Amino acid sequence: MRHCAVLTLLCACLASQAFGWGDDGHKAINRVAAGRIPASMPTFLQKAGARLEYLGPEPDRWRGRQEFALKEAQEPDHFIDLERVADMELPPGRYEFYRLLYDKRAALVQQRKGGSPDALQPDDLLPEHVGLQPYIAMEVYGRLVVAFREYRQLKAAGQNTEAVEQNIVFYMGWLGHYVGDAANPLHTTIQYNGWIGPNPNGYTTGHQIHWQMETQFVGANLSQLQFADLVKAPARIEDPWQAYLAYLRHSHTLVEKCYQLEKTGGFVGAGTADSRQFLRHRLAAGAQMLVNLWYTAWLESGVSLPATPRN
Repeated sequence: MRHCAVLTLLCACLASQAFGWGDDGHKAINRVAAGRIPASMPTFLQKAGARLEYLGPEPDRWRGRQEFALKEAQEPDHFIDLERVADMELPPGRYEFYRLLYDKRAALVQQRKGGSPDALQPDDLLPEHVGLQPYIAMEVYGRLVVAFREYRQLKAAGQNTEAVEQNIVFYMGWLGHYVGDAANPLHTTIQYNGWIGPNPNGYTTGHQIHWQMETQFVGANLSQLQFADLVKAPARIEDPWQAYLAYLRHSHTLVEKCYQLEKTGGFVGAGTADSRQFLRHRLAAGAQMLVNLWYTAWLESGVSLPATPRN
């Protein structure tokens, strides 16, 4: 698997420490987003902050080797290598995305048979190697919209909403993990843990930058990385799929910045003012997109659905 090197290093260096932003970063993103939930959303959410915070690292808890099927099934949900799909218009459905990747892979196989040199290997284009980050995010978002809709219907009918409230909080927290991952540029790139390919700027090729930046450094300096002041009240997103892709692509533009900061010692000890500011803004970007999606899901759940035609 693509992330074996990262997994081995993390296990060796950080024992039970999680992936992503580590427990500290993921919890902070969910906690700050929870603090921006507006009063116009259901009142039970005002008391859900602790649960939402706890759920931030939840998908990383599913990555232990003991539960092989679980780990394998959701490993690609945490990343997407945007360089591999730069020539594609990403479709909103994961299975159409699979078909496009397999078509591209088949074309590459034919090119290689014809003697065309290419550093890209056909298996690099398998869905599990490219990553599925935006798809899981939008699928969990969809679950949240459905749960909010059920809440509205039960509330209008005067029925008990406790069970669906629990679902809503779980989906909100679960979504927070992937939104948080996407705020980290190293979850959007083939350069996820050491520079590969041409390297004129002499960036690190060692396999430490990923965990060093997002887990070790964030965990050690969280008190200096407070970012709630950077997160505003939520805004409705008109097209969640396109907005999420734009969010991922912006994060991807910052990949080289991560390597520049690492090269100047930005993730060692207390780092530098530049590295701390950079990570404050990436954590804030995650929290802002998250609360925007929560708010949008609530509003979308109130939109009347077209009547289902009778057969």
